[in-house]
Amino acid sequence: MPRALLSVYDKTGIEEFARGLVASGWSIVSSGGTAAALAASGVSVTDVADITGVPPILDHRVVTLHPKIHGGILADTSKADHLEDMATYGIESIDLVVVSLYPFESKPSVELIDIGGPAMIRAAAKNFARVGVVVNTGQYAAVLDEISRNGNLSDATRRRLAGEAFTATRNYDSAIAEWLNDGATTSVHLERVSTLRYGENPHQEGVLYRDSREHAWWSTAQQLGGKEMSYLNVFDADAAWKLVHQFEQPAAVVVKHANPCGVAAADDIATAYVRAHECDPVSAFGGIIALNREVDLETATQINNVFTEVVVAPSYSADALAALQTKKNLRVVRAEKPRPASRELRSVSGGMLMQTSDPVADDPSTWRVVSTAQPTAEQRELAAFAWQVCAAVSSNAIVVANDMRAVGIGGGQQNRLDAARLACDRAGARAIGGAAASDAFFPFRDGLDMLASAGVRVVVEPGGSVRDEEVIQAANEHGIVLFFTGVRHFRH
Repeated sequence: MPRALLSVYDKTGIEEFARGLVASGWSIVSSGGTAAALAASGVSVTDVADITGVPPILDHRVVTLHPKIHGGILADTSKADHLEDMATYGIESIDLVVVSLYPFESKPSVELIDIGGPAMIRAAAKNFARVGVVVNTGQYAAVLDEISRNGNLSDATRRRLAGEAFTATRNYDSAIAEWLNDGATTSVHLERVSTLRYGENPHQEGVLYRDSREHAWWSTAQQLGGKEMSYLNVFDADAAWKLVHQFEQPAAVVVKHANPCGVAAADDIATAYVRAHECDPVSAFGGIIALNREVDLETATQINNVFTEVVVAPSYSADALAALQTKKNLRVVRAEKPRPASRELRSVSGGMLMQTSDPVADDPSTWRVVSTAQPTAEQRELAAFAWQVCAAVSSNAIVVANDMRAVGIGGGQQNRLDAARLACDRAGARAIGGAAASDAFFPFRDGLDMLASAGVRVVVEPGGSVRDEEVIQAANEHGIVLFFTGVRHFRH
């Protein structure tokens, strides 16, 4: 009869899992709270202490660290000398190890540094030629199904489980090391999601990984049509998807080269998309579209009129999906709402830069009005819209908005005056009566003068320049409302 050793901190589903093993002819060995929970639920279980002859000692620090446990896990039953040792010392083989570790990462402390758990996991994973190892509840169903069908696990399954087990202990040890080293060391734990069509250029290879410590919306997204995603498809889609979810109203974002070239909010998603596209139709060609509402047939029809690489949305009506799927090269993606990452990483030669993320959760009600002119409620709302878009544009960035849509975007410029000029040129007459946002302060008044000459009536910027008074004076001369946010949002 095969034996399974169950020792879990997280007891979710363990009783059902144990019953399934028993139904498949397995016997159960367990310890401490897991053994008590199984026994209370009517599962026949042998306590580890009955095998080792030693109860849990040292405040439960030593429970399973014993030759009769680790010998049973590590024994290679194909070797005669191992069988002799097992017979000599009364060791019975263990064929499956199920362990969940103390939750150190949720509340770091010495007492939550698990010793016995990682030792059993590593032992079972090392001996994957014979022993299976399960380290999280998400593996229960597949493991139990295979055992119920075949009586045991296949070689391929045991090897895969061993890899996942060593990944779990690596991550666990990394968290402990970071805590003990006070952040002097850190680890990035990446899990491959997919191989991409290619990298930034067709001659480059591309692979998509997810950080196991972060929630990655694209790792659970479903592609419903089109070619395989490339490196830049993912990169641009991520930028568009994050920005579109900054808005409560139905909204659409068009991104090209990781920068928005069209953003709009409206009463319905079709209108939002049309207005977003109108911001810069030339740049929108071959772009990425993100929408924060279900795509209906009207919106899909509009999208099909323009060459588009990717469209991302939370859902699609049946007729909209059918329409989009007629475009064989259009990648149609359904995704869940993104969550802010806790940290951002960027590679430099031989190392990494790391920073906390910038969620752009500024409260417009806290902004200072530094001009003589005072804003209306509508002007404050439009300024907030422009500010949100501007924070997603590469620096130096200026965004001109009107009627809750971007009408001119100038980004990635080496000076702020050129960014303002580019935004005004793209906006044209649509800038008249609108609002403009600058991701950082104006070092001189010339940028504000240019916005004023284009017809902008409201400007929002962080403030903090040694020439702030000159900029405020310019705003007053033009009768412009000027907000200082006190926060900048550079994006390089």
